[in-house]
Amino acid sequence: MAARTVLAVSVTVSIETAVDDDLVAAFARLIPQLSKSSPPPSREVLEEIVASDATHLLVARDEAGRVLGSLTLVLFRIPTGLRAWIEDVVVDGEARGQGVGEALNRYAIDVAAERGARSVDLTSRPSREAANRLYRRLGFEPRETNVYRYQG
Repeated sequence: MAARTVLAVSVTVSIETAVDDDLVAAFARLIPQLSKSSPPPSREVLEEIVASDATHLLVARDEAGRVLGSLTLVLFRIPTGLRAWIEDVVVDGEARGQGVGEALNRYAIDVAAERGARSVDLTSRPSREAANRLYRRLGFEPRETNVYRYQG
């Protein structure tokens, strides 16, 4: 899928195909804004994500090429069809409220549809009020489900 420019703040979203020092530095800056308990990914981890057929690392950049945010789109096939899942959405604090998160999510939805996914799922903590408003505005609906996590 070709990169798309969104006019909100002149953001370009694309799927990363290579890892460089700027990308590693961007994740060192962004991940602490997403999670206090997870360290930023190493270059090797980012390379593994980029190389995987199942994961698509989407990055939003401004006109100067500075990374403003990212998300990971995971596509996987199960017996009931191709599934798409959005994970680790993060927008730099200085860029929030300027359409970056919307641009990332719309691009992910388009990629998932192009690849044949019937739906796109994500989870979001209730405390992320602005993010939850965005997801609803984009057409995501809460599902009546239990979410379980096993940490062995």
